[in-house]
Amino acid sequence: NPTTQKRYRGINALYLMSQGYQDPRWLTYKQAAGQGAQVRKGEKSTLIQYWKFNDERIKKDEHGKPVLNNDGKPVKEQFKLERPRVFYATVFNAAQIDNLPDLVIVDYMMPELDGLEFISRLRKFPGRDELPVLMITANDDKDVRYQALDLGATDFLTKPVDRMEFAARVRNMLSLNTSRRHLADRASWLAEEVSKATSAVHAREQELLFRMSRAAEFRDPETGAHIQRMAHFSRLIAAELALSPADQTLILQAAPMHDVGKIGIPDAILLKPGRLTAEEFAIMKTHASIGFELLDGSESVVLQAAAEIAVSHHEKFDGSGYPQGLRGAEIPLFGRIVAVADVFDALVSDRPYKRQWPTEKALAYVQNGAGGHFDPQCVAAFLARQDEALEIRARFQDEALSEDL
Repeated sequence: NPTTQKRYRGINALYLMSQGYQDPRWLTYKQAAGQGAQVRKGEKSTLIQYWKFNDERIKKDEHGKPVLNNDGKPVKEQFKLERPRVFYATVFNAAQIDNLPDLVIVDYMMPELDGLEFISRLRKFPGRDELPVLMITANDDKDVRYQALDLGATDFLTKPVDRMEFAARVRNMLSLNTSRRHLADRASWLAEEVSKATSAVHAREQELLFRMSRAAEFRDPETGAHIQRMAHFSRLIAAELALSPADQTLILQAAPMHDVGKIGIPDAILLKPGRLTAEEFAIMKTHASIGFELLDGSESVVLQAAAEIAVSHHEKFDGSGYPQGLRGAEIPLFGRIVAVADVFDALVSDRPYKRQWPTEKALAYVQNGAGGHFDPQCVAAFLARQDEALEIRARFQDEALSEDL
């Protein structure tokens, strides 16, 4: 006996058919066994056998036409079979039941499950929304046609079916479906190629950012490890603040550019081992504006974020920072985050003009700066992730500085 296997809502189900008769009923193993079926499970397949004593059919009037209810659907009636029908089905593993047909041909007049209900159920299966469906109806079934179109029927054939028309209609629908699949495959290929090209552009952009950061390094006593650490610290804070994964990645990529403006600071000031004079510090503070001018105006989202960080990461929460003296939420969030990350790493790192602070002292400084120098929320987020921050610090180590510092 013919059998068709399907997968429905994550469970193996059966669509049982006997020769010359369809019993369109979905059954799980448990349901089949509950109806008295014999279930014999094997390693690769399961055989189910059950008997049916009663059935349903579409009620017809004296002219042989279906009786319809108020909703326009056929009325069904129960009847007792003259002799029980025996049904067999073999269910294979899921890998063998995911075949996608090229064309579905369905008659409106079927026992129990009519053509409309069949199309409705078919369209609910994943990947079946564009599958061509050819429905066979009677000449006067206009209402049925309208409903079928609403449910997703593609085309119709009228009874009695002409053999030549049937062959031509099927051939055309198969050809259109093949063309649709080719277009879908090409669209998928084009999307993949665009993704590859975008990834390549992004990679080149990241390389440029890294090289610009390294260029600033050659004139700055801060090391390459510093920009890696503070960037990862910034991502940690962003994650703890529940920023989106995209924003977490963005700040990780943009934060290394925070001090790129130091390229424009004279060496005598930038590399001075002692404390800067008031005039020298005024010049040093211009690196925030210089960095913004270098990075501003780009169409790159990363460079836009980097420009924002460059000009705002020396602002202070209480308004005493530079270059604009912004206060509280006036400071961009990325700038507030990087301020915490940058200062902490600077405190625990060796510089030509100072030795590194103990970790506990640096953490206390950051904590005490909440509400003054730093955004309290950013401080709390950093302290909540301090164990991870210390792991990052251990991963990105500075090269040893000279002992005569």
